[in-house]
Order: sequence, then C-alpha cells, then structure tokens
Amino acid sequence: MSHTYEKLSSNKAKLTFVIPAEQFDEAMNKAYLKNRGRINVPGFRKGKAPRKLIENMYGEGVFYDDALDMIFPEVYPAAIEAEGLQPVDRPEVDVQEIGSGKELKFTCEFFVRPDVELGQYKGLEVEVEKQNVTDDLVDTRIKQDQQKAARTIDVDDRAVENGDTVNLDYAGSVDGVAFEGGTAQGQTLVIGSNTFIPGFEEQMIGMQIGEEKDLNVTFPEQYHSEELAGKAAVFHVKVNGITVTEMPELDDDFAADVSDFTTFAEYKESIVKELTEKAEKNNDVTIENALVEKAVENATIDVPDAMIAEQTQYILREMEMRMMYQGLRMQDYMKYTGQTMEQLQEAYRGEAEKRVRVELTLEAIRKAEGIEPTEEEIAAEMKSQAERMGQKTEEFEDSLTEAQRGYIADAAAVQKVVALLKADAKVTEKKAADAE
Repeated sequence: MSHTYEKLSSNKAKLTFVIPAEQFDEAMNKAYLKNRGRINVPGFRKGKAPRKLIENMYGEGVFYDDALDMIFPEVYPAAIEAEGLQPVDRPEVDVQEIGSGKELKFTCEFFVRPDVELGQYKGLEVEVEKQNVTDDLVDTRIKQDQQKAARTIDVDDRAVENGDTVNLDYAGSVDGVAFEGGTAQGQTLVIGSNTFIPGFEEQMIGMQIGEEKDLNVTFPEQYHSEELAGKAAVFHVKVNGITVTEMPELDDDFAADVSDFTTFAEYKESIVKELTEKAEKNNDVTIENALVEKAVENATIDVPDAMIAEQTQYILREMEMRMMYQGLRMQDYMKYTGQTMEQLQEAYRGEAEKRVRVELTLEAIRKAEGIEPTEEEIAAEMKSQAERMGQKTEEFEDSLTEAQRGYIADAAAVQKVVALLKADAKVTEKKAADAE
C-alpha cells in the first residue's frame, strides 16, 4: 500500500491511495465470505455458491463496497498519522480504479484544522471600559446586607400606605364576567411596586384590614392577553393583612450582626476591599478578552464549516445540561420559545465560530512561541479548577481521565499565552462618555 498527500488549501487535504492487486483481491474474498450466506443463487444452498458464479450473476461490483470498507480502516488512519494531519470531518472518497486483478486506486478529500496566519499579537493596543468602585456601588452592596438583616413587622393599627406589603384576595371581571387569571387568594403585593395594572395599587392606599372594595382599572393597550388589552375591568379586593419592612440602622450593632467586624467603619472598609478585588479580577478578564479578540482579529484563518458545526453542537449540549439542572428539557425550551433546532443552531453559529477562531489563534501563538506549561503551572491550574468544582485537589485529580488531564495542561498553556499577550500590551481606559 502506498499513499501520496496533497495540500489543497489552508484547510483542506487530499490523500491518494494505491492498493496492490493482491491486497484488494484478499479483501474481495473476505467480502465474499462475509456476504455469501445471504445471496440467493438457484441450484445452491445459501452460502455454498462459488464467488465467481455470484459475480457472474450479480456483477463483480457486488463485493466492491464491502472490500473497500475492509481496506479503508487499515490505510486511512495510518496515512493520517504519518502525515500528521488533523481531519475535522468525514472524508469524501472517490474511487478511480477498481476490479479483480487490478490495483485499487482511490482518493480522500477532507477538511483539516486550518493553517493560521498570525498577525500582530505582541505589543497590542486596546481600549477597555474598566469597573471602578464608586460610593454608589459600596452603598448598594451595604444595602444588600441591610435588606437581608431587615425584619418584617405586622401592622394592625392603621390603613394601607405606600411601601406597605399587603396580603389580599381579589377577583377581576370585565363587563361583569370573570376572566382567566383574574382571581387569587392570599396574594402578596408591595404597594408602589407597580407590579399590578396601573391604578390598582394607588386605589388600595387608605384601605383597612378586613375592608373590601371595588377597584376600577383599565388594562394597557399593549397587554400580553389580547382579550384584555385596553379593556376596563373591576377588581373586588379584600385586605387580609399589612406588613412593613424595618431596616436596621447602619451602625456598629449592624456591622457586628452581618459581619465579623465590631465597628461599621471596619465593616465598610471590608466591603470596599471586597469590591475592589472583584473589580480588579473583572478588569483583568476584560483586558485579557480584549487582547485575545485583537490577536484573533489580526490573524487570517479559513475556518471549515465542520469545525463551526461541531462547536455549535457543543454549545447546545452545554445549554441542554444547564437546563437539565434547572429541571427543563430542550424540547420544552424550544416549545416555549417557538424555535426549531435548526434556528437554535443558526442563532449560536456566530458564537461557535468566534470560539473556534480564538482556540486556533491561541494554539498558533503557543506553537510559534514554543510555549509549554511546567508541572507547577499544571498543578496550579488543577488546584484552581478543583476549587471551582468545590472539591479537594487530590480527589479532583484522582477522578480525571487522561483526556481531561490533557485539557487541564492545555488550559495552563493558554494562561501562559494570555500572559504573553499582556506582557507588552498597551491598555488604555475607555471613559464613560466614550462608552456610550
């Protein structure tokens, strides 16, 4: 057996195979032995008819496909390995010469991982919008702790006021006829939240516990239910109870309740530190993404459709797994959104192509720079991933397959490539006015 390799383009290859006549005849005989038991020949029991007789009746080509199928797994993978090729789809096989006593000649054309023509990737200049820790951001973060520490108090000595949380029953009707979804008991409503139909919450202000009242409202012209859009409605409501949320004072006692600090000043300082560290990490990620995007933009890559299709399927599998954790099936999601699988594939095609271009560019830079991670760097990546999975490093490492270990080593190499991009980069901050 011999083969020749031809590079058709930056992402396509061709292998031409010449199989000796003796090897092909041996495969033909194996194909005959495999199939003779299911071929009917008058005058012979199944499996007893001679090969030549079967070929005379049905044509010599009756065994060609099976013979080729037997030879292909022997010669194709060996040629791929010998040439160091990385196919990304199934080959197109074209038989050029075939027949008993003849050499078998056929070609395989297939897409491979494409060549990457790198552009500039060192000394890149990028402009990014950075996160900054402002007083408003700190106040918002403290507000979250304040709301967690808040307590709910029942009110029984006054009427409903704006900001109260009211427990109520209601029954809605249009022209005296109840409508679907318009009735509820024990519903909770924050007055002033504007979650109900306009005018509903305002008319509840001043109502007493136990009081019943008809509220006259009009559904918005743009409403999710066409049957109710723009219609006048009456809601008969009853107030069952009133509660208010009491926020704790922002003082030393509050700090001691929600943190390990004894003074509010220390607590606030810890919040500033927490937000600053988070912002710095986010800014690092933003810078890294911008630099990688720039390097990809500067590279020239002819990405095969097969790679994009494969990555699209991977994205959709990730999506399906996330849905499963939430108790939702992909079929249900498509039903709710009115989308077909083909539409989903098209929607994520752009993201898939972007991922492939990033992977190929980083891989090309790694190869060009001869970057390989050290054992210490792989161990650090292993520890980082174990922490993200909420596992001990040793347990996480023991659970990995060889392929997964290789993935982690590659991830450590990517970190080194990104560090290379950052080393000589010029990063400027995009001002808020520029970002708008």
